[in-house]
Amino acid sequence: MMKIVADENILLLKGVFEPYAEVVYAPADAICPALLKDADALLIRTRTRCDAKLLAHSSVRFIATATVGADHIDADYCRQNGIAVFSAAGCNAAAVAQYVMTALLATELLTGKNIQERTLGIIGVGNIGRLVSALAVHLGMSVLLNDPPRAAREGTTSFVTLEELLERADSVTLHVPLTDHTRNLAGNAFFEQLQHGSVFINTSRGEVTDERALLHHRKKLGAVILDVWQNEPHIHRATLAAADIATPHIAGYSIQGKSNATTMVVRALAAFFDIDALKNFTATFAAEKTNIDIPCDKNRLRALLTAAYPIFEDDKLLRAQPQNFEQLRNKYPLRNEV
Repeated sequence: MMKIVADENILLLKGVFEPYAEVVYAPADAICPALLKDADALLIRTRTRCDAKLLAHSSVRFIATATVGADHIDADYCRQNGIAVFSAAGCNAAAVAQYVMTALLATELLTGKNIQERTLGIIGVGNIGRLVSALAVHLGMSVLLNDPPRAAREGTTSFVTLEELLERADSVTLHVPLTDHTRNLAGNAFFEQLQHGSVFINTSRGEVTDERALLHHRKKLGAVILDVWQNEPHIHRATLAAADIATPHIAGYSIQGKSNATTMVVRALAAFFDIDALKNFTATFAAEKTNIDIPCDKNRLRALLTAAYPIFEDDKLLRAQPQNFEQLRNKYPLRNEV
């Protein structure tokens, strides 16, 4: 019988594969070479680093991560060793986009400046960046887009260079994958070019921001919103203190986002191992979205976003117990998208 090892914190997964495989659930820090020795598939989240150290003596043929990013998976090693890799790209795009816009609305209280007076620079215009752009425009913001790979494919008409974005925007949000090119993207040169009073938001990966540079330039920034951190879960207290809104890597933690991730992971594994009964599987919570399909009334959208997610409550929890970063994340009470 096929054996699957799965992170125990992937929601709505228990019971799904049991009719077809032996399933072993474990916390991320307990997923080890011994557990994978005779496993065929591995289902993970961001905390499991999949590389030669973990996989060299395993029989794993398929890895799926119930996350958007896959920087925790050594793609070269998997390719060279015939291990298929799947990530749930786009699963939580709406949740992250709504987090960003809720945070921007919260900055009105912090800076005294209405977001309609701001120009938002979006760095990385994939699944999440597109939705952030649509919401920002609908709420009356001017928007600048930076995405070099898309600009190379589609032309530069809709995009600006990073230098132009930093020069013209007074709010910047990062939505890039972690690669050699984006590591420490927000460094000294980045912050030197930002306008005084700018809002800085990072919900991508902690290592995209050079936290030393952020701290060095903190006084010129109007507000700092961080959901991701260097050295998670052992975050630096100085960076936490410098942030105006701080959350424990939960921007994408909505009911719908988690349902989408599990749905995508199950279907991908079912397709790879040819489990017909699960190829159209859908994971569902007993929850309903409020319809905010654009266009809708701008004031209604503002009210819905603010009411749906009291972002300062998550900020208070993290500041009160930063040492429990991982527990706050794993036990997070999922919010409903609007």
